[in-house]
Amino acid sequence: MVISKVDEKKINDEIKETEKKENVKKEEKKNIKEENKKVKKEKIDKEKETLKNKNAELNDKILRISAEMQNMKRRYEEEISRIYKYDGEDIIKQLLTIVDNFERAIMLDDENLTDELSKFLSGFKMIYTNLVNILNSKGVKEIECQGKEFDPHTMQAVLTDKIENMESNHVIEVLQKGYIYNEKVIRPAMVKVNE
Repeated sequence: MVISKVDEKKINDEIKETEKKENVKKEEKKNIKEENKKVKKEKIDKEKETLKNKNAELNDKILRISAEMQNMKRRYEEEISRIYKYDGEDIIKQLLTIVDNFERAIMLDDENLTDELSKFLSGFKMIYTNLVNILNSKGVKEIECQGKEFDPHTMQAVLTDKIENMESNHVIEVLQKGYIYNEKVIRPAMVKVNE
């Protein structure tokens, strides 16, 4: 069988055409692979970004929870400290009324008393002194008011009066003593103030 030049050319053209088609297919496959790689890379990049964001959110949550725990611990310790600091406040308030009664009884002391009553009062004075010393050792202090300027944080003005030779807004008389327990006013002083 003899192949003519025309046929040979046709065959060569067909071979070239087939090769072109195969090259085009290879190129398309290559493009598809590259595009798939790009899509996969974009997908991976998106997942990485999502994971980074979630990681940042979780770190932020951990920091917030840690800070909240530290705040709770600090508040708890402050509350416990405050409870210990003012532990005996209720009993001290009750003892202050006893101290007031002792002071009233001691004020009755004058020269017209019998020896028996005078001895009785001296016992009261000793008990009163011991009680005041115990309260002082526990951090209870009397609020000094007499002749001082009126302080609404530590005093209650029950009465007012007008005395010419005294500055206005100063305490004339202490009607009931006030007390401070560990820097906290547990009973304000009741006073008479000059207008």
